[in-house]
Amino acid sequence: MLKLLRGEIYRLHRKKSLYIYFGALAVVYLAIAFIRSGGFTQGSIANDALSYFVLLPALVGGFLFTAIYTDDLGSKNLIALVGSGTQKATIVIAKFLLMLAFCTVFFAVVPLYHVALYALFGQQATTSILVTLYAAALKYLLVTLAFAALSGIVVYGLQRVTFALVTYLLLAFGVVNGLFSMALKAFAPSLAEHLVTGVSDRIMLALVGGGPVLLPILELCAYIVAALVASLVVFSRKEMEF
Repeated sequence: MLKLLRGEIYRLHRKKSLYIYFGALAVVYLAIAFIRSGGFTQGSIANDALSYFVLLPALVGGFLFTAIYTDDLGSKNLIALVGSGTQKATIVIAKFLLMLAFCTVFFAVVPLYHVALYALFGQQATTSILVTLYAAALKYLLVTLAFAALSGIVVYGLQRVTFALVTYLLLAFGVVNGLFSMALKAFAPSLAEHLVTGVSDRIMLALVGGGPVLLPILELCAYIVAALVASLVVFSRKEMEF
């Protein structure tokens, strides 16, 4: 697995589109902050972050999901890995660990970049604001990882780039959560808070408000573990065309 992880990290490190894409996002973020800077207040730091961070699973997670999961489908590298003797379980776990590592780095940097931009335009963040920003970043990091694990089932089951990416984006933009929420409100309203988004909301509220955080974290981990197991099951049953 270490050999696979090193190889993937090297591949991603040399991926020029990664630097171009995130550089462009940073410039757009700077431009938006500059345009809005005339109306900044102290409350703008946290309020804007909560508004912008909701897009992180799609904008950050979507690119990383494509680079880590679906690039192998388009280049047929997934077939090559299995053909070279790499265990399917190793591939499933390694891909998720890569998603975890890269997402953690980016989601840790985003609040700092946000705070730095607002400081540049005259608004200094307090410690409590920084805690709120990192609680929000953690919420969307966990959501991104859960969505990637769930979409991985499609990656390994269907092995089609379009289906996998559409599945991830439907999850990231809240379409699937919205449909399930409407269904549950009609038949079992109390279960809505146990969907991925509901669980992540409870984690953020617990971090900011000081409530119990262990149970919702365990719930989200259960989603991820179940999705990884399902990915391994469908992958192990999928016939590879060498």
